[in-house]
Amino acid sequence: MQLKWLEDFIVLAQERSFTRAAELRHVTHPAFGRRIRALEAWAGTPLVERTSGPVTLTPAGHSFLETAGQLARNLAQSHEELQSLAGRQARTVTLATGRTLARTVVADWLVRLQPLLQGGELCIRTRALADTVALLERNEADFSLVYHHPALAIRLDARQFLHRTVASDRLVPVSRATAQGHALHRFGPSGATDTVPYLAYAPQLALGRLVEDHLAHNPHAPRLQRVVECDSADAHYEYVQKGLGVAWLPWSMVHADCQARRLALAGDARMEVRFDVRLYRPKRRLGPLAEALWKALSQR
Repeated sequence: MQLKWLEDFIVLAQERSFTRAAELRHVTHPAFGRRIRALEAWAGTPLVERTSGPVTLTPAGHSFLETAGQLARNLAQSHEELQSLAGRQARTVTLATGRTLARTVVADWLVRLQPLLQGGELCIRTRALADTVALLERNEADFSLVYHHPALAIRLDARQFLHRTVASDRLVPVSRATAQGHALHRFGPSGATDTVPYLAYAPQLALGRLVEDHLAHNPHAPRLQRVVECDSADAHYEYVQKGLGVAWLPWSMVHADCQARRLALAGDARMEVRFDVRLYRPKRRLGPLAEALWKALSQR
């Protein structure tokens, strides 16, 4: 059964003339008649009384007329919605990333990508590292923006996906600054016995794995007392500002506070964790907007 058959039948019921209905439907009289017969064959019963006078509907035709109208309206509405959705999808790019990267790297991107995004939309989905990769593998995201470091395992089939390194950053231990601009909590010299209050990441967080790996393999690691564990770098940022302890935060997040002497480094360069940021995508051709974004972001 085709939508045009329903529309033919509705017009025929209104006009009560095969000739007039065929004109309004922009088809020949014989073709219009064949479409009405095809609808009757689908229904399994005559819908129209074929007499010499004005067209009348059979009892089955009268019964079906209201249903045909509702079906035609619903199908037309659904078609419009699907066309609208298809148009929106063509102008939408989905990026899966972590909450901290969304705040730092992606925030910087959005400023310089505004000309490209005019008439389009960047849909940002924040997830844990494994989930951002899974979204890409399930074709639920065009791109995945993730940390890259030997301590983090990203398993994506190189035959299906490719990547670009789009940024570099480092985790630095920071504390609230004193009035003199020094760290309120600071690591002592190697071998010092004083403990420093430590704001730790939850183990499932990528940043947490980077810090714990760094501390476990660093001979200069300070003595730390875990006082808070949280799965949010944003929360740690607030805790540090309140003087609750030391946290390893991305330099891209805290450099302005350090320059303004609101925060201060709690240790030297040996305490830093350097990492890259990679953008992953499928090798298959993406939409025009996604391809334009990939080209722009690949030019680091």
